[in-house]
Amino acid sequence: MVSQKVTIKNPTGLHLRPAGILCKEAMQFKSLITFTFKENTANAKSVLSVLGACVKCGDEVEFVCEGEDEEEALKALITAIENGLGE
Repeated sequence: MVSQKVTIKNPTGLHLRPAGILCKEAMQFKSLITFTFKENTANAKSVLSVLGACVKCGDEVEFVCEGEDEEEALKALITAIENGLGE
């Protein structure tokens, strides 16, 4: 299991478009990928779960990856978020 905290940089937070990009990125990996925000845990492979977390710009979330490709998954997700998730 690997984890890392990251701050969301998108001006509008994780609304539908960046949430979809995040999920698409997460689904490329076999590992279980979740993130925690305000004591809630969301499945990074579910758009509804990501949207339900109500993550805004400047919020810090902690991604947790568990599985055979966990290192690569975590690195890819952190990079995608730091690059603004297509925005």
